[in-house]
Formats: sequence, structure tokens, C-alpha cells
Amino acid sequence: MNNFVKWAEFKANTLIYGAGVGGQELLQHLRNKGEYLVVGFIDDDPSLHGQEVMGVMVHHPECIGELLQTHQASMIIVAIPSLPEARKYEIYGLLDRFEVQILTLPNLTDILLGRASTAQTSLISPEYLLDRPSVKPMGDLLSKNITGKTVLVTGGGGSIGSELARQIVQLNPKHLIILEVSEYALYNIESELLVLSDVPVTAMIGSVLDETKLQQIFSQYQVDTVYHAAAYKHVPMVEKNPFVGVINNFIGTLNCVKLAVANSVHTFVLISTDKAVRPTNVMGCSKRLSELICQAMATAQSKTTISMVRFGNVLGSSGSVIPLFTKQIQEGGPITVTHPDITRYFMTIPEASQLVIQAGAMAAGGDVFLLDMGNPVKIRDLALRMIKLSGLQPKSDKNPLGIEIVYTGLRPGEKLYEELLIAGDNLEQTQHPRIIKAHERQFSLEELDNLKQGIMSAYANNDVAWLIEQLVYFVEGYKKSDLAKSY
Repeated sequence: MNNFVKWAEFKANTLIYGAGVGGQELLQHLRNKGEYLVVGFIDDDPSLHGQEVMGVMVHHPECIGELLQTHQASMIIVAIPSLPEARKYEIYGLLDRFEVQILTLPNLTDILLGRASTAQTSLISPEYLLDRPSVKPMGDLLSKNITGKTVLVTGGGGSIGSELARQIVQLNPKHLIILEVSEYALYNIESELLVLSDVPVTAMIGSVLDETKLQQIFSQYQVDTVYHAAAYKHVPMVEKNPFVGVINNFIGTLNCVKLAVANSVHTFVLISTDKAVRPTNVMGCSKRLSELICQAMATAQSKTTISMVRFGNVLGSSGSVIPLFTKQIQEGGPITVTHPDITRYFMTIPEASQLVIQAGAMAAGGDVFLLDMGNPVKIRDLALRMIKLSGLQPKSDKNPLGIEIVYTGLRPGEKLYEELLIAGDNLEQTQHPRIIKAHERQFSLEELDNLKQGIMSAYANNDVAWLIEQLVYFVEGYKKSDLAKSY
């Protein structure tokens, strides 16, 4: 979703945080538009305090509250494209105290690559107001299975798959291959990568259920590393379409990992989810089955190193609450939250992608990796933060015209909270301080092959009840939703 905010949408007294090049270019853009009055610069540099830059006074950050009140400013734009992430957290935390809209310039990389300019701003991402800093990658782990290698990303047009592709091309692979079922998503990521890097990129339309297509890719390109991100992930949709979800996620993974092994791929990494742990929905079960087939293949052979990476919700991904809440706020509300107490673990898209890459580099075979993501976040609190970041207030007795939060009830298969571990006493620390390895129950390859055959037979007869009972047997801790019980 494009959150870029056009200048013409706002007519407000404005403060610019950052009196450097980015802030000065921004001021010039605002003056050219003639629709904004910049009433002051804020800057961390003491030598600028009390000085004028382009005719605008520069102030200490401690003056923000006074300036907002004196000038009735309703917007602050953070205009420091090269700002280190740690300082971003500090600044956004400072600004969060004020009832004002907070916007930001694109980062320096996007500006240098021509993907954005200092004439554009966007709403601050709520990721900066989570209860933990982002997890820093370890360079040697990022490069180990990518630099000089031929890499395949399945589902490479999706939120995680496309970010994996962006990270990978910056690590100098020999060749990147993207497999994606959506031609539009494939076109978008291919176009972006051609600008981002000179790395050879091959974009291929296809499904992980097409074994012929997969074999052609492995035969033609001699793939070294696979990141398997292709999956259906929308919980209510898969709950209503259980066969399609299980076939795509489980059998698609089985196809990928078996052919990877058959073609002597060195490293195979499955992108999994915390919803695979004691699931209450078919989607979570399908991802746990995907983990089980990877574990079974890892045990059955040694030439391909196979691992799984399990993480929570990804901020800003397709289907996540962030684009939904942004749209609802722009429309004046209400924001819809399923339950006042529902919580989720969150990570950013770059974090998730870097975790996948690093975990694959640490794998010995059959490993389940997970990220220490700090404390779970209440979705209600996230909604309140987004309302505040938009310069608005939630609806209350004192503010009846504010943005309302409406509780709609848990959806079929939805949990109040998510877990990352099936059992809590089988953990092993890795060389990365925020990545943990778990050891969990496995099934044999023969059992899972038989399950595949049974699923296809049951699908032909539309025997959903049989499918659900198999999920109960294979997936530890599965609790059927009311919809699943009705099949």
C-alpha cells in the first residue's frame, strides 16, 4: 500500500525536524506549493539553535511543546533521511507525547536509488513505537548462502518473498530466481530489482504445485539455496477453503523440498509462522505440516541442509492490520479490532527477511529457528498509536468526534494470543543473541507421503471431515474452530 501523503492534502502550520539538506529541500518544496507555513526547524545540533536557516528559526527539541502551542502547529515532519535507526526511536518516542500528526521523509537509500524524493512524506510506521529495537543482522550469516550463489525464492512477489529478494540482490548472489503465481506481483518486484541492482534476476510465473515447472528450474539453473515463502497465510480464508490451503501449503512445500534434495540443493529454508504452534486454525495446521515434511526430509538425508524459521506477525505485510488501520483512519473510522485483549508478536519486514537468511546460515539440518521478539503487543494499543500518529484522537466522552474503535469478535480459527514454541523446555541458543533453536516432535517421511496421497483422495471426494481429523492427528495441540467442527 502506498502511504505517501500529498502536500495538497494538508494546510497546516508545520515544524520540520532536521535543518540539514533534507529539511532545507523540504522547506523549499513546501514554499513552492504555497499551502504550508513552516513555523520553525527543530534540530539536535546545538550550534544551529537560535540561528535562521532559509529565514526559519532553528530550535532545541525541548522547545517542541512550546512551539506547537505558540504557533498552533498541527504537523511535524522528520526530515533527516540519513538518521540512524536508534535515533529514530528516540525522536519518534519524543514526538509521540504530542497531539500532532507526524510525517517522515523516505530513507536515504530510497532517495539515492530514485525510489523516492524529498518531495514525499509518509506516515511514521508504528514499528518505531514497538517495545523493542529492531534486531540487527550479522553480516557473515547474511552472506554465507547467498554471495556468489544461485538463489531461488518461491512466493517472491509476496510481502516476505519480495523483501527477501531485495535483501538478496544486495548480497551479490550469482543469480536470483523468483517464482511467483501472481503475474502482477512478479512484474512489480522484477521492475524494482532491475533498478536496485545489476544482479541477474529471472522472474518466473508458476506455482509450487507444478512439479514440472519446479524441476525445470532446478535442472536449468543449478540452484544452491532455496527460500520457500510461497503460501496461503490468511487465516479466515484458509479456514473457509481448507483443502486449497492445505494442498498449497503442505503439498507445495513437499514438492519444493523433495525436488531440492533430488537436485542436490545445498540449503533449503522454509518460512513458517507462530500460528503453527498449537494452532486453532487450518492455516496454522498447514504450516505445521510444512514444518513436519521439512523435518522428515532433513532426517532422511544429509546432502541438503533443511531448516525452518518461525516468526510472528509482520508489520505492513499484505493482509496485516497496518494497511487496514491506515485505510480506516483515512476514512474517518471506525477501526475494527476483533477483541480488546487480542495480542500479537510483531516484527518488521526487513527483520523477518534477515532472520530467514541468517537462520539458514546457522542450520545443521531439521532445525526450527525462532526470534526473540520481545513482548507481545495489544492490537488495541497499536490502533491507538496509529490514531495518535495521524494527529487524531480516539473517540471518548470528552472527544465524541474522535476515531472510534469497534470490537467485532474473534474470527473463525483466530487466537487471542500466539505462541512460538510447541514445548518450552527444548531450546538451544544460537550464535545470534536474538535467534533461538527449538527441537520438536517429528513424523516419518513415509507417514507424510501417505498423508499427501490421502489428502488428494479426500479432496476428490470433498471429504473435509477426514482432512480435519488428519490435522488433529498430525498437528500437536490443534483445537478446531467452530467452522472446522461443522465440516
